Amino acid sequence: MSVKLLMSWDIRPGQEQTYFEFAMQTFAPALMKMGWQPTEAWYTLYGEAPQIMTAGVTDTVDEMRVILESDEWDDLRDQLLEYVTNFKYKVIPASGRFQM
Repeated sequence: MSVKLLMSWDIRPGQEQTYFEFAMQTFAPALMKMGWQPTEAWYTLYGEAPQIMTAGVTDTVDEMRVILESDEWDDLRDQLLEYVTNFKYKVIPASGRFQM
């Protein structure tokens, strides 16, 4: 059964450029190398929602568990937290449709 990792956060004021560089050059590629397949990414310009929402899947819950229990995930998350606030994530069964 495929599972989806949903993540959301807000970019710290003044960190936009360095955040986007980190996200595109380090964060996403490292997750993909670990087996996470990105499915969507949303950037909120206006309204009461997290500024960034992103999701990706793995084929099995065991693959997702390996990612989220790894030292590399801990390091990536810690690096991400230098650029963002209100970081949240959850793992849910993947439906093949948009999910929150």
